[in-house]
Amino acid sequence: MKAGIILADGFEEMEAMCSLSVLKRGGIEADLYGLGGKEVSGKNGLKVKALKPVGALKVCDYDVLVLPGGPHYQKLQASEEVKNLIKDFLAAGKKVAAVCASPTILGHMGLLKGKNYTCFTVMDEDFGGKYNYVHAVTDGNIITGRGPGSSIEFALEIVRQLKGKEVCEEIQKRMYYK
Repeated sequence: MKAGIILADGFEEMEAMCSLSVLKRGGIEADLYGLGGKEVSGKNGLKVKALKPVGALKVCDYDVLVLPGGPHYQKLQASEEVKNLIKDFLAAGKKVAAVCASPTILGHMGLLKGKNYTCFTVMDEDFGGKYNYVHAVTDGNIITGRGPGSSIEFALEIVRQLKGKEVCEEIQKRMYYK
């Protein structure tokens, strides 16, 4: 199992790094891709270097596309390349996971219509589905998370969806979580 995680300047460090760590603990390989360069800075100044270019991200190589939130969501949303990847992952029956501000990208693309979802609460624009006041929600192939404080639950939900409940519970045990 493999995850492709897309970052741009302004990404939320907690959501990105927590997802990366939890996925790897679950035996899911994860690669970081940079939109706009091989180095990006998080919203709090963390620099991440040696990123792969988004143009090199191939749907056939991954099981899930992960979109951390933060102010960078606007750059992701403005990128036709990123929006095409989202569509291609879903068309291939693969998962798309977005947290905090990034589920709004899916909402603006019409992908949350008729779906249960969550996002950073003040960013919910009634995307035609059912907003849930929880840390993480899966509906079909879309996984959404609420915000930075939901980072562990969001990442665990990705693991649960890809590797199953038992692997997820084992990770929780090893992390002394719950």
